[in-house]
Amino acid sequence: MAKILIVDDSVSMRQMVTFTLEGVGHEVDQAEDGVQALDMAKGQQYEMVLTDVNMPNMDGIEMTRQMRQVDGYQFLPILTLTTEASDDKKMAGRDAGATGWIVKPFSPDKLLATVNKLLG
Repeated sequence: MAKILIVDDSVSMRQMVTFTLEGVGHEVDQAEDGVQALDMAKGQQYEMVLTDVNMPNMDGIEMTRQMRQVDGYQFLPILTLTTEASDDKKMAGRDAGATGWIVKPFSPDKLLATVNKLLG
């Protein structure tokens, strides 16, 4: 199973995603915002990152852009989990390097299917 970093300022969202992923055997770490996530990514290697867009200190789009500059993260799957559904936001996420985009609310089954697809 994969080592996955969850980035979201919502404690309940981090808990739900962690519960879902750990339930099928993934190892999960959590970060509250993009700044903390980048620090964590520089200290260890993850196999996937799941991030919200709207967070304090550094949003998910900027975090994705900066994470793509970290050694080992150029091609890592980065999945965006957000309430943002506009084409402009999705394009900004893609331009920053996001691999996929899921709009909240979403079902645990959809999350697991997308994670499994991106992990190959």
